[in-house]
Amino acid sequence: QVQLVESGGGLVQAGGSLRLSCAASGSPFATYDWYRQAPGNQRELVATFTAEGGTNYEDSVKGRFTISRDSAKNTVYLQMNSLKPSDTAVYYCHTYQHWTHYWGQGTQVTVSS
Repeated sequence: QVQLVESGGGLVQAGGSLRLSCAASGSPFATYDWYRQAPGNQRELVATFTAEGGTNYEDSVKGRFTISRDSAKNTVYLQMNSLKPSDTAVYYCHTYQHWTHYWGQGTQVTVSS
């Protein structure tokens, strides 16, 4: 059983920054992702930190968001800069381990114009 606990969401003005954290109880060397879901939209993949240490980003966040991992703390971060109102969503941490998808409870990010 893997538990994921997100934190760091909040309300920020456009152009501002937030850092999301995902504290994980599973393997610190697995692949972890950040997804987001805005009202009325499907959940979409935002960023991935692979088990090998690589990163991938959805096109709209490239150059603005950075995903990172602190293996000692078993925590994955999403640094979000130059935030836009279109980034408003619930952000979820995700990992696939032991043939099972695990999700956190989500953290709300609201960007005002």
